[in-house]
Amino acid sequence: MTRRPATTQGGHTTDPTSAADRIHRVFGRFISAGYVFYLLFVVPTAVSQAHLTAWWWLPTALLAIFGTGIALGVATFLSDVRWVGRLAAANAVAFLVAAVLWFPAWTGEVSTNTAWQALFPGVAGLSAAAAWRPRTALAYLTVVVLVVQTTNYLLVNTTTGYRFVPELAFALMFCGVFAAAAIVAFRTGDVLDSTVAATEKSVVAAAAAAARTVERERFDALVHDRVMSTLLASGRGASDGPVAAQARRALEMFDSLRRGDDTESSFDADRVAAQFRSAASEVDEDVEFTTTTSTDAGPHYPADVIRAVAAALAEAVRNSVRHAGPGTQRAVHVDLGPGSVRVVVRDDGHGFDPARIDPYRMGIRASIHGRMRGMAGGDSEITSGRAGTTVTLHWCDPAERRAP
Repeated sequence: MTRRPATTQGGHTTDPTSAADRIHRVFGRFISAGYVFYLLFVVPTAVSQAHLTAWWWLPTALLAIFGTGIALGVATFLSDVRWVGRLAAANAVAFLVAAVLWFPAWTGEVSTNTAWQALFPGVAGLSAAAAWRPRTALAYLTVVVLVVQTTNYLLVNTTTGYRFVPELAFALMFCGVFAAAAIVAFRTGDVLDSTVAATEKSVVAAAAAAARTVERERFDALVHDRVMSTLLASGRGASDGPVAAQARRALEMFDSLRRGDDTESSFDADRVAAQFRSAASEVDEDVEFTTTTSTDAGPHYPADVIRAVAAALAEAVRNSVRHAGPGTQRAVHVDLGPGSVRVVVRDDGHGFDPARIDPYRMGIRASIHGRMRGMAGGDSEITSGRAGTTVTLHWCDPAERRAP
């Protein structure tokens, strides 16, 4: 049974850059280089032993063994790594078949030199490791070493006193070390690919969970900012006009969220100022609003950042309307710089101790701090006392922070 590389799935190569593929290609080239070396090394010995076998065996064995070995090296440059396994299997089979056919081709003559094919069974064992599963590869190596050592015993025992068992044990141990190293390398590639795949799956799952969390927080903040505030305004007996307008705006935002049609990716400075002015005046029509735009301010600001800051700004003004007391004056000042936005919301109403606010209250935790600190480069600060409350919202493009 052919060993299927870890990068094939459903009969098709799925990732030509995987670790298992790269290891197969490297070993294929190493095996092929070994065959080229042994071809140059054993040709004189093989030619000198040609008279020991029938005429057809030597050219057949050389072509089958070294031809498939060199073809294995060529296959490592093909886009489909499965050819490496196929040629490695072909080479392993060719070596074993050639070694077995030596017996019927042998003329019965003896020699003082060992058979040339017995010099490199370990290379064929590497081909088996690249082609088949570990147990099959080790079983193959045992058989092929047994065959070539039996060849040596028949060929040189009467002239050299060849000791079969020690030579067989040494050859098995020597060749087995290289085969085991190859098996471990292939297994490492498979494990690495599995680990990478599992890691990628975990990252995707974590990203999906983070996206769901962001959407849930956005929905929670929208419910708090729009639905709850509308209900509270209605419960306090506010005039129908502002309450109705606020309710319509809430429904429009839910419809936009459902449709996913809020697709603008960036705003210019004028659009940013208009967005912030609208967010503040929608809550308090009498709020004082000023803007300062730096001469070197960037032409565009990320839309998702501006929307988040605008929502936090609206919540800050809304909290002031709810809690600062009657007659409170509110002011919003916006500074737009190169890759930065700073919004300051001040009132002169009743202050409070931010440290004593229930950490589970959504107004500050989610709608202000959560929104601002959930963005890269975003932050928020709230100070309050007898003179009033100041909410500072700040965002700076992380790329601008890294700039020298």
